[in-house]
Amino acid sequence: MHQQHRTSRRSLLTTAAAAAALTALGPGLPARASDASDASDAIGTDRRLRALIGRMSVEEKIGQLFVTRVYGHSATAPDQADIDANLRELGVRDAAELIAKYHVGGIIYFSWAHNTRDPHQIAGLSNGIQAAGLAQRVPVPLLIATDQEHGAVCRVGAPATLFPGAMAMGAGGSTEDARTLGRISGAELAAIGIRQDYSPDADVNINPANPVIGVRSFGADPAAVARMVAAEVRGYQDSSVAATAKHFPGHGDTSVDSHTGIPVITHTREQWDRLDAPPFRAAIAAGIDAIMTAHIQFPALDPSNDPATLSRPILTGILREQLGFDGVVITDSLGMKGVRDKYGDDRVPVLALKAGVDQLLDPPKLDVAFNGVRAAVASGELSESRLDESLLRILRLKERRGLFARPYVTARGVDRTVGTRAHLAAADEMAERTTTLLANPRGLLPLSRHSHRRLLIVGADPDSPSGTTGPPTQVLARALTELGFRTTVLSTGTLPSQARIDAAVRAASDGQDAVLVGTYNAGPGGAQSKLVAALGASGVPVVHLALRNPYDIAYLSGYAASLATYCWTDVELRSAARVLAGRARPRGRLPVAVPRADDPARDLYPIGHGLTY
Repeated sequence: MHQQHRTSRRSLLTTAAAAAALTALGPGLPARASDASDASDAIGTDRRLRALIGRMSVEEKIGQLFVTRVYGHSATAPDQADIDANLRELGVRDAAELIAKYHVGGIIYFSWAHNTRDPHQIAGLSNGIQAAGLAQRVPVPLLIATDQEHGAVCRVGAPATLFPGAMAMGAGGSTEDARTLGRISGAELAAIGIRQDYSPDADVNINPANPVIGVRSFGADPAAVARMVAAEVRGYQDSSVAATAKHFPGHGDTSVDSHTGIPVITHTREQWDRLDAPPFRAAIAAGIDAIMTAHIQFPALDPSNDPATLSRPILTGILREQLGFDGVVITDSLGMKGVRDKYGDDRVPVLALKAGVDQLLDPPKLDVAFNGVRAAVASGELSESRLDESLLRILRLKERRGLFARPYVTARGVDRTVGTRAHLAAADEMAERTTTLLANPRGLLPLSRHSHRRLLIVGADPDSPSGTTGPPTQVLARALTELGFRTTVLSTGTLPSQARIDAAVRAASDGQDAVLVGTYNAGPGGAQSKLVAALGASGVPVVHLALRNPYDIAYLSGYAASLATYCWTDVELRSAARVLAGRARPRGRLPVAVPRADDPARDLYPIGHGLTY
């Protein structure tokens, strides 16, 4: 273990060549031009950035607009399987070759690409990427990014601090907590070399059937979502990490997943102004660095039916000109079906740039996308000055977040920042303010260790989000055991068979004092609903936990109490256990309305509903 730690530290050391490349940038750019009191400093910074752009070839400029994936834990020595994946998908062996060949301006980290094993490894990978960027003919640091939304979407797992997700934070309703989340998460990301986070989600989730946003949204009240978005933006950018509000012009009222299809938003322009726009306006007012586009059709904003990512009326006409945003506009992943249905992979990046985009995120075939842009410049369809316009915005962002002054990270910075005791305690405290008690008609909760000591824990066990221990039944069992209960676990899954339901009922009747059942997107008349009803009919009191969407309760019967956790990460499940045991009071309030199953036009529980002890 000690030898491994020393190796990690050595991997963070920068090379003399990289240091020389950094020196070649010339006089140091100020770390944060936005902090300068004298406007002449900002003018001087822009002059130097324009001079840097002036040294680049067309190919180097094009590359700077791309942010792409790359496989491997190391920039120069990935595992053979990752080398093979890189050669197959990108035509290079590793991140260093990728940067040398395509001059990409950014890289996005994924756990499935083996970029995020542990904090020291991530820091070493980041430093290797920056060394490669600064070793180019025109040295430019890279903007390393990831999706660290917390809750259901997290790429950097434990031992980094993992916070409740957006809808849970919306249930807590504290803008102070949202800003603290951004500040702590941003500090930990910056310590491992990640300087752009594709968060917060600024979508207003008014459609319970939304398959792709849901609990990733702060809620269904535009004003409340706007407050939380602005607070989280300030927190991240307080820690010199670029926040990225998504998905413009608003992905909250869809029933189609844009990864697999093209959603159509039927809101009028007036509805958009009232429902979808407020969080993006608030993010811009908070000084957000970047906004991510949505692969959605929005006929009221652009009748051409081009996805918003490729829509000049939406990105230039509304976002740039009407909302006044002059930061970086980045596409959602160009590998998603929602942006690929209408045009070829060579045309999509060209059309995105013509619409007003600056950064082109993760095209499925980088060579096709790169050559498509190069052909458009050669033909005159895209001017070189148009490339310069986007590149200047990107370089301003890199400078503003300190990348020119401080491109590298250190082992000491990782050790004193990532997953500290204080950060972990802050996450636990926040989670306690989010757990929502939906129903407790018989006063069953909190559970007493004297009258309800023996607990059966059953239910759905979805794969745990990155870096959490899971599965949910086991996490709950451990937490409740530590609180003095005797627990038995029976995982029944998201589609329990009748045999599994019967087994759960038998287990409940075998001397258990209460049953805790977790559901995950139960839906109407499904197997999870049958499980809860059967357990309720056993005569043993049933406590229901909605592990993801709080809408599940509308489809259930037979429970004696119900809680919403909004996600199944450890921090939220531990909070639920403390609430169940009476060690914490439930304080969350629904940030979305739960419609009735028999009449969706009426609310079973309105926004703001939440009981306590």
